[in-house]
Amino acid sequence: MESHYTVDMKNLFILFLAFVSFRQVMAQEDATKFKPVNLAVIAEVNQVNNYITFPTDIGNLAPLLFEANVVPNLFIRKSKNARLMGVLTPQIILRMYQEESSPMRTPSYIPQVTIYYALEANPIKSQHALFGRIANHSNGQEGDFYLPDSNINLISGNFSTNFAQAGLIFNRQNKTFNAAQFFSTSPEVHPPGWSLDEIDGKYSMVRWHNALSIYKIPLHQKQEMQKTPSISMKAEAMWMFGKVNDWSAMETDRLNLNFTFFYHPSFLEDIGLFVEFYSGVDYYNIYFNEKVEAFDLVL
Repeated sequence: MESHYTVDMKNLFILFLAFVSFRQVMAQEDATKFKPVNLAVIAEVNQVNNYITFPTDIGNLAPLLFEANVVPNLFIRKSKNARLMGVLTPQIILRMYQEESSPMRTPSYIPQVTIYYALEANPIKSQHALFGRIANHSNGQEGDFYLPDSNINLISGNFSTNFAQAGLIFNRQNKTFNAAQFFSTSPEVHPPGWSLDEIDGKYSMVRWHNALSIYKIPLHQKQEMQKTPSISMKAEAMWMFGKVNDWSAMETDRLNLNFTFFYHPSFLEDIGLFVEFYSGVDYYNIYFNEKVEAFDLVL
């Protein structure tokens, strides 16, 4: 019964993505209303968000006091309008569990270097940008990967993998929502020898990411921030290829989905509220073999 619920939610999510994409492809855009964005904004949309969750998870994730994603970005560029830009990101994800002594499990360390390049020097109606990324995902532990009973050592087991990611980002003015719209697609590859041997056959080494974002907030021009509340949304889908456990090539467990609804109150400049739905494998380092379905309220 639980498996049937999972598949239905994923099918509804896919239909939503298809509907939104179709409407935007068919819509006629007004070029005079398009406000070109620089690479810093494109990078901000393409990177994951800083957040901290409230202890109100609905789903099968272990009870948490909070989960926090710390994503400081260091931009390296010649000027604000440069077509080439580098971003250094020492990303860290933290979880504190609702258990005795409120333990904080070993964080996910995801340091990364990303290069962005704008294909058009003077975008008028649309803009394409390429990006490439090299990253490491580890938990800073050195214990045995397996426990004596052959289960994965979630507390102190070593987890480490390195990967390369490259893709295309396309942005346009969304007339329907009067907002900036972004679509990105990118493969992620964990080459042989770049990862811990123990995760081979359990962790997908080739992944395909797709994301559709619609932002009402003018990130590139904060002085134009409207006094009325702004609403944004982001839908992401990732498919995992290769040998993963005993999954078939078309196993629905290979599909990871994430939908975030963002509300930015007019009386707060840099803080907003998120409502997020996630369905897929756990993204928290050595917990990757766990299945997660959760709704979260995020700050």
